Parts: sequence; C-alpha cells; structure tokens
Amino acid sequence: MIIGLLVVSVIGLSLTCTTWANDLPSLGYSPGIPVKDLVAKGYRWVTVNGPYACITEQDVRQITSDRTDLRELHMVENLRAYYLIPGTLARVIQDDHANHMSEILLAGITRPLWTYTRFLSARPIRDTYGTVETPDNAGMVDPSDAAILGETDGRTLNERAQARTP
Repeated sequence: MIIGLLVVSVIGLSLTCTTWANDLPSLGYSPGIPVKDLVAKGYRWVTVNGPYACITEQDVRQITSDRTDLRELHMVENLRAYYLIPGTLARVIQDDHANHMSEILLAGITRPLWTYTRFLSARPIRDTYGTVETPDNAGMVDPSDAAILGETDGRTLNERAQARTP
C-alpha cells in the first residue's frame, strides 16, 4: 500500500512539473503562448530580489562586488540601479557572454538595463502576487509595434508631458 501511494505521488509530481515547464496555458495564463516561444523571443523571469539592474555593466559589477547600504542608496537615488523582484518578466536584448551579463528591458522602465545572466531564468517564476508574468499581463510592448510606441525619444510619459507644458 505504501509503495502504491509512493508511485502515485511520484507520477503526480512528474506530470505537474512537466506541465509547468511546457506552456503557460495549462497554468491558466496567456492562452496559446508556449514558454519555449517566449524564451526564443528573449523573455526571462527574474530570480533575485535587490538592486541588481543597472544602467552600465560597470555599475552591476560595483553593486554586486562591494555592496554597502550607502552605495546602494546612492546608486538608487541617482537612477543608476533598479530593484529586481522575483517573478518579474524581462526581455533580453543583448548578451555579453564574456562578462556573464545581459542587457534587459523591463515593463515601465524606458531604458535598457544590465544585470548578471544568472539572475534570470528561462523557467517561469511566480511573482509576489502568485501569478506568472507574460508580455500580455506584464505591460510589455513589442518594440516592433511602432503604432503603440510612437515617438518617445527615450523619455517617459511624464517627461514628455513636462516638455510640452509652457
């Protein structure tokens, strides 16, 4: 009886893991988009919690090698470092294999950021709300869709509105 229960448990867990790794529709998210297609387009999920996304590769090295509260505060205040939160969806736009870093885009941040590739996962990770982020529910816009992006000159909506105000 114990062996039978063990076999059923192992089979159940293996099916759950296989389903989780194959595609998001089976989880109830973003119908019709397999994980492998998202990964092929460069999407990854963040695995760390902390200020590990920076404007330059040098800043990433600096904040991860000699991290102090004062340095972290200074870099965040000067918009040189951004916090990564586990489960957040990122789009990799460039890999620097020599330094093990990736240049990424995050929803809501208009400039590309650098982080270590080890802080990103090709496997879906649930965010703090328990959902798996996809491009649809994370607010990520496909850069090839010029009708949505329009002319931003790399500025945020607030910056564009301030520039137009007399």
